[in-house]
Amino acid sequence: MAVNTIDAKTLSHMFLAGAKNLEVKKEYINELNVFPVPDGDTGTNMTLTIMSAAKEVAALGDTPDLKQLAKAISSGSLRGARGNSGVILSQLFRGFSKVIGEQEVLDIKTLAKAMEKAVESAYKAVMKPKEGTILTVAKGISQKAKELEDTEDLDGFLEAVITYGEEVLAKTPEMLPVLKQAGVVDSGGQGLIEVLKGCLMAYRGEEIDLSFEVEATSKTVNVDSLAADTAHIKYGYCTEFIIMLSKTFNIKHEMDFKAFLESIGDSIVVVADDDIVKVHVHTNDPGLAIQRALKYGALSNMKIDNMRLEHQEKLFKEEEKKQATVKEEPPKDTGFISVSIGEGLNEILTDLGVDVIIEGGQTMNPSTEDILSAIEQVNAKNVFIFPNNKNIILAANQAQSLVEDKKVIVIPTKNIPQGITAIINYVPDLSPEENEQNMISEISNVKTGQVTYAVRDTVIDEKTIRQNDIMGIGDHGILAVGKDIAETTIEMVEEMIGDDEVELISIYYGQDVTEEEAGKVGAEIEKLYSECDVELQFGGQPIYYYVISAE
Repeated sequence: MAVNTIDAKTLSHMFLAGAKNLEVKKEYINELNVFPVPDGDTGTNMTLTIMSAAKEVAALGDTPDLKQLAKAISSGSLRGARGNSGVILSQLFRGFSKVIGEQEVLDIKTLAKAMEKAVESAYKAVMKPKEGTILTVAKGISQKAKELEDTEDLDGFLEAVITYGEEVLAKTPEMLPVLKQAGVVDSGGQGLIEVLKGCLMAYRGEEIDLSFEVEATSKTVNVDSLAADTAHIKYGYCTEFIIMLSKTFNIKHEMDFKAFLESIGDSIVVVADDDIVKVHVHTNDPGLAIQRALKYGALSNMKIDNMRLEHQEKLFKEEEKKQATVKEEPPKDTGFISVSIGEGLNEILTDLGVDVIIEGGQTMNPSTEDILSAIEQVNAKNVFIFPNNKNIILAANQAQSLVEDKKVIVIPTKNIPQGITAIINYVPDLSPEENEQNMISEISNVKTGQVTYAVRDTVIDEKTIRQNDIMGIGDHGILAVGKDIAETTIEMVEEMIGDDEVELISIYYGQDVTEEEAGKVGAEIEKLYSECDVELQFGGQPIYYYVISAE
């Protein structure tokens, strides 16, 4: 007799299998991206997002309940979300988790309800939902699940909703002309299907390799994968325990606790549930970790292993004493966070008063947790965030919604020039709300263009693009395509400005452009726009040869 319910252990295995299948298909999904830029691609962003949740799920072991599992999936994906596709995926998981966390086991009706809640949560997260995307595929899956909620065959139910999801995915080119022109389906929708296919394979008992690649940028490490090289280990005691919560432990408390553990050790895992917190840390002084944990509740399942004979207790006591003497300064009124990459651009932003720069943007979209960490570092009542990339805005908004002790304002800047313009137009005497309106108004007056190379063949904006072609990308699409960097840059600027009157053209040249080459391009632009001020500055950004703005 077929089993038509899913328990926590089965769902945990299904989720990990879904994550693995997405990881395996990552590059295939990246190839579906319409814009052929060397950016944070959909497959990469979705994989990094789900892997953040997978690590927390794996840390629960083989005996989680659905409440713990729901918490791990939701919190892990929310904090690890990267790029628009990753944020939407995390919101799908968040909505799904709200329903399953209240159950002992899952039946078809509950799964249908959870899928409906998932779609509702994801649509709310996007200011202007666009059909023909992952949202449409998720909605189709939810509608099919609702239609089949009275069936009794769980295997058949799962297969049917995935099959219908694939049918909806196949129709996405008819909903978005840019997909049809490029001859591809929506990459985010494809990613969602791959997750669900992995889940079904696990449910059916198919053998799946659940070993995962560990990203170099990962801030947490799966306990099971920690190396035991005691000869070179820096911290001597492997410390594990569970906090039985008796006080509030929200995301602010969790980040403060993680920050404390990072100050005394490494190899940190903190998995929070509504009632318990599972903790793992390598440290030279387990007592410090235990004392801090006792502020939140009683401890159980304590385990301390000496990973080496020698230790540096004296060093850490000195560090503790040093930290105790540091007095916290009162918060200032306003702080700034900017996403940027490139020595020159970082220096420009720092000179303008940016407190924290999050490395990333074109080459790697930072996660929600990266942004939350940056917010924690800024000792200010009001914090302005400049994402400087359209694929980071949703993650910044998600971080904003998770912060309780500061007012966080996300200015929807889509590139560095917009971010610079926004910061320049900050007026200390205005309120945060007035500054927000003023900044948003000012960035709308900035025309921008970026020059890079194509990573794949495609057709977009009625332009045929071949791999390694040089592209000039404007605010609303491809402006120029060619073989020569300088010629394509000039053509892009002419298309970007058109017949409009501009007063200032700013040119930021990247790490792959020499000062001499940039000087020639700057001189040519000065000839074309002799009545306009032209500023040439070293940006040092990778991937993009030139970033140019006109105001």
